Amino acid sequence: MKKISTVIIIVLSILLILPGNSDAKGKDEEIQRDIAKKIIRFHVIANSDSKEDQELKEKVRDEILKFISPKLKESKSKEQSRKLLEQYDGEIKNIALNKIREEGYSYNVSSTFENTMFPVKQYGDLVFPEGEYEAYRIIIGSGEGKNWWCVMFPPLCFVDVTVGEVEKEKSNEMMEGYLGKEEFVYLSGKEKCDVEIRFKIVDLIKELLNK
Repeated sequence: MKKISTVIIIVLSILLILPGNSDAKGKDEEIQRDIAKKIIRFHVIANSDSKEDQELKEKVRDEILKFISPKLKESKSKEQSRKLLEQYDGEIKNIALNKIREEGYSYNVSSTFENTMFPVKQYGDLVFPEGEYEAYRIIIGSGEGKNWWCVMFPPLCFVDVTVGEVEKEKSNEMMEGYLGKEEFVYLSGKEKCDVEIRFKIVDLIKELLNK
């Protein structure tokens, strides 16, 4: 009981020093909405979390990106990218379905293009805040597994998020160019810091409870 009380006191103390007043929250929500207006997310959702289904998801992702990335590369606006995705939606689903059949599975494929709530997510060096984003989603089978995601506009869908520093720099420059300075700094700084602090809190709680 004493151990639990100690943990609670420590957590509350740390939370008190985190940004969380109503003005800051309002500003965060405003920036998130501004960011969401300028990007399209792409998600490939696996049938399940089994090793086989997760590997299949990655293979489907690779085939889709191989097809659509060159077409989106020259897009100059979110609206143009949306039209391209709508135009090629049927072909994208066929590519996914063919890959699934080639790998020996009988799952169906569906797609959605909608505004959806997402939690905080990190992609490369950037951390995207929780909120509603427009997303193009490919769903494999029952869609009950973990998803892979990227930013489809601006075109930042690199498969390996551990890409070299040169590619990261190019991607960051592109994102800053589309979003603007304030929003880019937000993605690459403040929110990332807050997320890291919260992860440390979780680790601290686990450590204390295991003593």
